[in-house]
Amino acid sequence: MCKCNELLWIFTQLPDDYIVLDTETTGLPDENGPPDIVTLGITVVKHREIAESVEFKIRPQKPISAEALSIHGITNQQAAEFESVDAQWNPISGYLKDQLIVIHNASFDWPILLNHVARYGLSMPPVQGVFCSQKAAIPWAQATNLPCSHRGPSLDVLTKVLGVEDIRAKTNGIHGAKIDSQQTAQVTEVMRRNGNMD
Repeated sequence: MCKCNELLWIFTQLPDDYIVLDTETTGLPDENGPPDIVTLGITVVKHREIAESVEFKIRPQKPISAEALSIHGITNQQAAEFESVDAQWNPISGYLKDQLIVIHNASFDWPILLNHVARYGLSMPPVQGVFCSQKAAIPWAQATNLPCSHRGPSLDVLTKVLGVEDIRAKTNGIHGAKIDSQQTAQVTEVMRRNGNMD
């Protein structure tokens, strides 16, 4: 592998405390707009270590597509029992407030969250910003010849190449917002350490 760790410098600029956010949704954006959130996972990183992980199960207004069901395994019947996003916004916004938010594929999750805020008339707390760990990894991934879409290397690819514990393997590859936020936090911290090595 080439000595490309300097290409991870952006990860060394992250604060020691931040949160990681991930969502599972009803599907992909289509002609009817963004999908609905079904689960929202948040992992709290303090002093570069995972301090807490939570998952909010959110009742969607849109039906869950067959493709989305195959990814996260949540049925429309199950989701109908979840609480609405506005009923849970208080604790969710408490986690977001004044934090830097790390998201793997932020261009997908963040607009969907903002769409919910607008649609439900919720109040968005002040945040420090949004950092896309997928986009930030592109220069390093390209230099090391990792498989890389226009969005960047996938979480699975980074997990494998960095030797990070694959939490998803314990769930037979089923995606979960909480699990994926933990996975992103672990990958982000390994890339920070590697960026400090050269």
